[in-house]
This record gives sequence, C-alpha cells and structure tokens, in this order.
Amino acid sequence: MLTTAFISLFVIAIVLFIVSFFTNDKFKQLEDQLEQLSISTLQDTYQIKKKIKILEEELLSDDLDMGTIDLQKSSQTQTPLMRKVQQMHQKGHSAAEIATSTNLSEYDIHSLIRQFSSKG
Repeated sequence: MLTTAFISLFVIAIVLFIVSFFTNDKFKQLEDQLEQLSISTLQDTYQIKKKIKILEEELLSDDLDMGTIDLQKSSQTQTPLMRKVQQMHQKGHSAAEIATSTNLSEYDIHSLIRQFSSKG
C-alpha cells in the first residue's frame, strides 16, 4: 500500500513536470508585451520629436523671413535683444560670444547678422 502511494506520487510528479513544459509562461508573455510597449513608445517619441523639429525649423524660417520684412520696414520693431546682438556684432564680437551672452543659438545669431547686413 505504501509502495503504491509512492509510485503514484512519483508518476503524478513526472506527469506534472512534463506538462509544465507545455503550458504558457504568463510572466514571459507579460514581459514580451511590456517590451513591445516600450519599443512602440520609444518609436512614437522619436517620431514626435522629429515632427516637432521640422515644425520648429519651419516656424523659425517663417519668423526670420517675416523678421527681415519687418526690419526693412522699420527699425523700431527691433527688440532689445536684437539691438544687443547688432551692437555686439558691430563691436566685433564673434557669433559664439554673442550666443553665450544672449542665450541664443549660434544659428540664430548668424541669421540675425545676415538680416542686419541685408538691411543695409
């Protein structure tokens, strides 16, 4: 009787062990879903940043175009920051120095300098 109980427990253990290989691992599925969500979120973030960069470039070029027209119409439309950039440029400061002083990018400084020089 005792031997029969041990043998039946051993057989049940082997059957359960074999069945465990064929069952789905829920943690593995959850991990895969989380990884997929993370990848899709990173892709979405990248695409959004790319679109924002394109929009910023378009807005900046539109602003610079409009700024050129406005500067040619009247010098009173210059902001104090624009006047500071122009004064520093006239004093011979480099674009990097002006950018550091005004917290603008060097690209913006070069654009403003081009506007001043095209204005005459």
